[in-house]
Amino acid sequence: MFSVVLGLVGGGTAVPARAQAAAAGAMAEADESDIRALIEAIPGMRVLDEKPVTPGVRYFDLTYRQPTDHLRPERGSFEQRLSLRHVSTRRPMVLYTSGYDLGAGPSFRSEPTTLVDGNQIYTEQRYFGTSRPDPADPANLNIRQAADDHHRLIQALKPIYRGSWISTGGSKGGMTTVYHRRFYPHDVDGSVVYSAPNNTDDRDDTAYDEFLARVGTPECRAALQTVQREALGRREEMVARYAQWAQVNGQTFDTLGSVDKAFELAVLRLPTMFWMYAGESKCAGAPTPAASSDELYAWVDGISRLAVYTDSSVEFFQPYFYQLGTQLGYMQVATPHLEGLLRYPGIQEVRSYVPREIPLRFEPGAMRDIDRWVRSRGSEILFVYGENDPVRAEPFRLGPGSRDAQVLMAPHAGHSARIDVLAPEDAARATAALRRWARV
Repeated sequence: MFSVVLGLVGGGTAVPARAQAAAAGAMAEADESDIRALIEAIPGMRVLDEKPVTPGVRYFDLTYRQPTDHLRPERGSFEQRLSLRHVSTRRPMVLYTSGYDLGAGPSFRSEPTTLVDGNQIYTEQRYFGTSRPDPADPANLNIRQAADDHHRLIQALKPIYRGSWISTGGSKGGMTTVYHRRFYPHDVDGSVVYSAPNNTDDRDDTAYDEFLARVGTPECRAALQTVQREALGRREEMVARYAQWAQVNGQTFDTLGSVDKAFELAVLRLPTMFWMYAGESKCAGAPTPAASSDELYAWVDGISRLAVYTDSSVEFFQPYFYQLGTQLGYMQVATPHLEGLLRYPGIQEVRSYVPREIPLRFEPGAMRDIDRWVRSRGSEILFVYGENDPVRAEPFRLGPGSRDAQVLMAPHAGHSARIDVLAPEDAARATAALRRWARV
């Protein structure tokens, strides 16, 4: 049953932060055994549901009303979805985001949440999932507005959770974590950032080409190129299978343009996807030219995830593609080994994923500003990368102004690198820093 939330302003206007803090502060001395009452008393917060977890833990599905445009809050608002995993107001709070929608349930705990035995807020990002303004003006989909969302949420909850705060996320969630720290460096006491690319020059992707030319063994790299050539060499058979799958599952390819274009793009991205999610141990199973078309198609699908290129998937991730084309930047890789096999020049560009009626105006200074801040003022940040993850071709790096910060590499790991797969001495250093920031 939906709960009635106190303090919502009529007409859908977001509640000012001072009013939120005053209301929450007035109740902060109450018995935390009814944490639900404390949360419901925050103006703009709605408790949608409470779900059972383990003894001593309470889990809430929530929404929090945010301005569509933080610079002009009178222009409307939307409800941002989030979840709260509550242990105790005396424990640290971990702010986690995947960078996308709200994609996990009561049992999920991020690695930092586990390491500090803390509470956890999991936020859905603006324009993803159901956290969408109506109308959803893309002009308000940028890194500053998302950082403002996190800032308002933290300010609303800090009168209840008065202990230390840690922020974290991986991949796009890691990027989001850094961007929030750049604009609000004192909102949290420390950040753990996993597998976050740092594309400061979207015109130059040679770092990725160089990385893919040396990652793993020469034999594995050659095997991946062989798979690409075989897949494109048997294009008609492969695309026919892909089209049949799409028809059976009611999938279309209008945004990319055709099933043939989608297949070519999937094959182009195969080495990147392989090193991110599969790894060298999977090289032994790479199809050879003697493999059947069934074997070849299944392997390509398993690595490149052909369902990703359908209209339903592209539409779901469209806010991400928009951000790639306006601020974050997007990688394209050179493929001289596929000369004569490609049909669609420019298919790797992010515009392939975004309908033409949506304008993409790239801001080259956005990521450079973030990079300068990390080097000159970034503090209490831990960056974790996997040794074999292509995103580390353009990583965050520390500079003379970075304080109490580390960049650590997990050996043999891909895009899912975590503290627990670092070398033992690095894992110990990372864990010690995190617990120091969390004061546990």
